[in-house]
Amino acid sequence: MRIPVRFELNGHAVEVEVAPDRTLLDLLRDTMGETGTKEGCREGECGACTVVVDGRAVNSCLFPAPEIDGTRVLTIEGLSCDHGRLSRVQQAFLDASGTQCGFCTPGMVMTAVAFLAENPAPMDTEIREALTGNLCRCTGYVQIVEAIQLAARRSRDPQA
Repeated sequence: MRIPVRFELNGHAVEVEVAPDRTLLDLLRDTMGETGTKEGCREGECGACTVVVDGRAVNSCLFPAPEIDGTRVLTIEGLSCDHGRLSRVQQAFLDASGTQCGFCTPGMVMTAVAFLAENPAPMDTEIREALTGNLCRCTGYVQIVEAIQLAARRSRDPQA
């Protein structure tokens, strides 16, 4: 049995059929080719698979694909600006050395995007709390927090 779903993926209308037991992660990676969304634990513990659904950061490994019907989904691939330029958050991660091996980076960036949309002037403690569902084994999170602060500053003052 397959279920038809219609949704918006990175600004583009999509219509596909999915099996009822498929996850959003499977749909994005295997069907849509959006491989920037990473599979880490498949248990919703690491945050590597984080995407933004209707403005909210979600673990795509736990999100049933049939429930995506009628939503707006944003993945790391959808963040790039015109002409392939990095988004403000992506550029801040690069500038603040907020990456190490890079495996967790897409999930961290997507969490930051959703978080900053709700809290454009966060304190470090708020950033750390927002990142509790995202694990990084390479850093002490200092550069990641700095990157999110930099993105927030640049949103308020593009010259920052």
